[in-house]
Amino acid sequence: MSSSPEYPVVPAPRFDVPHDEATRRVEAFADTMNLRRTVRDFAGRTIPDGVIEDAVRAAATAPSGANIQPWRFVVITDPDRKRRLREAAEVAEREFYERRASPEWLAALAPIGTDWRKPFLEEAPAVIVVFEVHKGPHTPRPYYVKESVGIAVGFLLAALHQAGLATLTHTPSPMKFLNEVCERPQEERAYVVIPVGYPADDAMVPDITRKPVDEVLIRL
Repeated sequence: MSSSPEYPVVPAPRFDVPHDEATRRVEAFADTMNLRRTVRDFAGRTIPDGVIEDAVRAAATAPSGANIQPWRFVVITDPDRKRRLREAAEVAEREFYERRASPEWLAALAPIGTDWRKPFLEEAPAVIVVFEVHKGPHTPRPYYVKESVGIAVGFLLAALHQAGLATLTHTPSPMKFLNEVCERPQEERAYVVIPVGYPADDAMVPDITRKPVDEVLIRL
């Protein structure tokens, strides 16, 4: 056992899961996550109370540099604010698709069927805007910000999917307009916009496949 550090500690949590149960749990989780798809057509169904809050609570357990936890999750459900968000995002996206995107980039996006129109920002019952928190008057200097927030977003997407909700990761560029729409201070920088809800009854998604495990897993 290492010597006692000069800061508060508690016993490490233990999860005594039998080997066969561990295999079952991970396999079931992987099978459920394999059903996850990006959805752009949302139903008007209401999200059950507490689901988004618990999903954010799960996201906030992510590891972060020096445990600074440099994230904010802004949940937008107000129709007027969602409309403002869509209008501002479409200005940025139209500029991207019509002027800034390279032909190669547009070709890569073509099979997915996206364009500058973003109706899902209004149609989804909730939109979560995730912000990186940088050093400011009331916030400490963070470390490994993008890595930390990226892990937290992964936790968030997984938690929402486990609840049966569909999501979309939207990254308009530039994203500075989100500070105004979400009333956030300068030291917070938008990382991703995530519409959340149930898929519309007639929702369709591109027919894609995922790389097999033996293509992405390397054992040494």
